Amino acid sequence: MKNEIMVITGTRKGIGKYLAEYYLSKGLTVIGCSRGEGSIEDPNYRHFMLDVADEKAVISMIRDVKKEFKKIDVLLNNAGAASMNHILLTPYKTIKETTEANYFGTFLFLREVSKVMLKKKYGRIVNFASIATPLKWEGEAAYAASKAAVENLTQIAAKEVAEYGITVNALGSTPVWTDMINRVPKEKLEGILNQQSIKRIGEMKDVSHLCDFLIDEESNFITGQVIYLGGVS
Repeated sequence: MKNEIMVITGTRKGIGKYLAEYYLSKGLTVIGCSRGEGSIEDPNYRHFMLDVADEKAVISMIRDVKKEFKKIDVLLNNAGAASMNHILLTPYKTIKETTEANYFGTFLFLREVSKVMLKKKYGRIVNFASIATPLKWEGEAAYAASKAAVENLTQIAAKEVAEYGITVNALGSTPVWTDMINRVPKEKLEGILNQQSIKRIGEMKDVSHLCDFLIDEESNFITGQVIYLGGVS
């Protein structure tokens, strides 16, 4: 994967930051973004401050990346927002913000990066879904619905860009130790894990291992798939 150009959204902390540092260690050039300033110091890292749901900002970022690096090989659509509210107590603002971060942002980056990838007839895109969707977690209606939209987008986009040598898959993440998960009550977290086939919390290396597989050059016959960590039956 050396000399490849990778875009990762949501790299200021959590899984996004871990993935950025992981792929930098493998010799890739990583371009990240978040609403805040970057937290990674590496000569092969570039950071953009933006809201992933801001269409003009996303277009400008990808235009700048294309101008500097001439190509984009991999996109990891990691940026997202969580929502933990009973449906009767969920304000419209929460639904809007969750949908913008999880679905609109994923859509915009997929669209703009695909335009760059099709020039080279090659690309690997991984969107981040969640086991909250198939397991239908109570209290996660807004979040699970936004991730369901990501799954559907993944499957349709995979068909539409296949002719350009671009694969589009989704990684359905289980809870992984991040600031987001630290806010989940212990009893709720245990209930979630008990619904999985493998009843443990995820680790960062579980995420990077699946990303490695999906973005591998040899994974050119795998597209339109949603793979859930932890096992969903």
